[in-house]
Amino acid sequence: MSVTLYGFWRSLAAYRVRALLHYKEIPFTEKIINLLEGDQFSQSYHELNPQHVIPLLEHDGHKVTQSLAIMEYIDQVWPQRPILPASASDRAYVRSISQITIADTHPLVVPRIRNFLHKTYGQDEAGIAAWAQHWFNEGSVAIEQRLKSDGLSGQFTLGNEISLADFALCSHIVGARLFGADTSLAPTLLAIADRCLATDAFMLAHPMKQPGAPVKPA
Repeated sequence: MSVTLYGFWRSLAAYRVRALLHYKEIPFTEKIINLLEGDQFSQSYHELNPQHVIPLLEHDGHKVTQSLAIMEYIDQVWPQRPILPASASDRAYVRSISQITIADTHPLVVPRIRNFLHKTYGQDEAGIAAWAQHWFNEGSVAIEQRLKSDGLSGQFTLGNEISLADFALCSHIVGARLFGADTSLAPTLLAIADRCLATDAFMLAHPMKQPGAPVKPA
């Protein structure tokens, strides 16, 4: 059955899922939901996901939402190159450190929050950027502290094999860079993310390589 990802170049959540699809070499089609133009509120997308958020994965008659649930679904349906470790404690670890960014940081900087800050509190572009930078920095510090205190990282978040957490943590650094946050606050996290970004799967999925992304000046 075909696999369809509903995403957008700037969506960090879609980036996590897109990178995993590339990592597992799963053919897929991506349908663009332009968050900046309000495509998420169209009637056609409302019928797919009344929460009006991306990503959404369609496969085998199923519609799966929320990036963490989608990634676990992908890992179970396509078990090659597994991203969830075998032990219960290690699985809990990669899920918990992933959620520092997926649940605690990223939700504070998505378009609906930025739009609310502008419309309700009159924040200009600089104020909204400062808001996003603050929360990315807070998330980076929290992740860095976990990586150092738990002592489970190697080349990647859990030892030397890519796991679920690396897709989450790499998306965090990509987002922090897009918003101009201070990545120097988290050198361990930054090194892990850059190792991920050196692989084909993460590079191909990068937001700046997707249709609609702004072209960098030569």
